[in-house]
Amino acid sequence: MEFFLCVIGMVMFIEGFPYAAFPGRMKSWIEKILELSPRTLRGFGLIMMLAGLLVVYAGKALG
Repeated sequence: MEFFLCVIGMVMFIEGFPYAAFPGRMKSWIEKILELSPRTLRGFGLIMMLAGLLVVYAGKALG
């Protein structure tokens, strides 16, 4: 559970950093995201999920 909480905390840090460091640029990116079709967003989400699983797998295999 301690490791899980550490991972969640790191994800929150990484997700929040761009908003704190580049708020203006993030607003423009969000506007562009709103223009994308649901199919494009879904595809990007699936790709990111698969990439995340590959990173976890690589970390387990190499560690």
